[in-house]
Amino acid sequence: MTTARAVVLRDFATPPAVASFELPPAPADGLTVACRYGGICGTDLHLAQGHLPVPVPLVLGHEGLGTVHELGPGTTQDSDGAPLAVGDTVMWASSIACGECHSCRTLREPTLCARRQTYGVNRPTSEASPLRGSWAQYITLEPRTAVFRLAPGTDPVAAMALACAGPTMIHALWERRPVRLGETVVVQGSGPVGLAAACLAQLAGARVLLVGGPASRLAAARAAGIADEYIDTVETGTPEQALARVLELTGGLGADLVIECAGVPVAVEQGTRMARRGGSYLIVGQYTDSGSTSFNPHQIVHRQLDLVGSWAFTGAHLGAYIRLLPQLLARFDLASLVTTFPLDQVGTAMGEASRGTALKAVLAC
Repeated sequence: MTTARAVVLRDFATPPAVASFELPPAPADGLTVACRYGGICGTDLHLAQGHLPVPVPLVLGHEGLGTVHELGPGTTQDSDGAPLAVGDTVMWASSIACGECHSCRTLREPTLCARRQTYGVNRPTSEASPLRGSWAQYITLEPRTAVFRLAPGTDPVAAMALACAGPTMIHALWERRPVRLGETVVVQGSGPVGLAAACLAQLAGARVLLVGGPASRLAAARAAGIADEYIDTVETGTPEQALARVLELTGGLGADLVIECAGVPVAVEQGTRMARRGGSYLIVGQYTDSGSTSFNPHQIVHRQLDLVGSWAFTGAHLGAYIRLLPQLLARFDLASLVTTFPLDQVGTAMGEASRGTALKAVLAC
């Protein structure tokens, strides 16, 4: 094949649409992957609406899974040192940090890199290869991309359920505020990020209260074995009722850890009141600027809360997610969370993702 079809965001006034591009050879020390699946993340919806300053036109899609199509000269193994061959199933990290800025070298926090390059986000079609997003038949992965081979027999659809949310929450729960054995954890938000937080907290030995909605999402979480208690704040409950229920389930104390995964600014005020005195509030969902909120700072001081933010993930966190997949898939029915759509139905898929009628929409490329 000499051409590849891909979903392109040409400008912020026009819906993304499929276009064709020449398929370039794999770069030295890189590779070309035939994309099987490209996940639709909330960030993709924000990009298409112009909520982030990104260069256009660009091929969308920062989370993907595919098979190795061509290895560039010098590429022989994945980022864990496993040998790579044409036909291997792989996933790849969405971003490449510069390794030289203050965040990379001094802070040792490459997620904060000022020059981070992210597939499907800030890689325009004017680059050497226009195929820099996963909503495409092929993607060109350049040198220093973190690429990991999946174990044979891994369900690719199940792996895509938390393709971005899983590594994002591994960063948050590994490096920013770990879950401790026996803790009670409240998760605000029942989208993919919230469900990833719930899954990982359960694997760490926590009791998890999932706060979100609509009821269909909570039902899907229950059916998949995710979380221990479910509190609807969308259809059958209010924020005040949710707070009362959290307090009831925690003996009036509140949770040891509250994780904000809703992406809604008003959730932050509610979350500070769900934590116990001396507890922690971990904010992950505010990935794009959705505006300000107000809350009483006395709640932070009086409760002596630790407030922690967590931003994105690195290749190391994707590697950890892939190594955790056997445990995740043995315990949770992640494939049941995914709805797949053909590449040509990208508009329908984005609409269902935006409305929440598809919990995790994934394009079959």
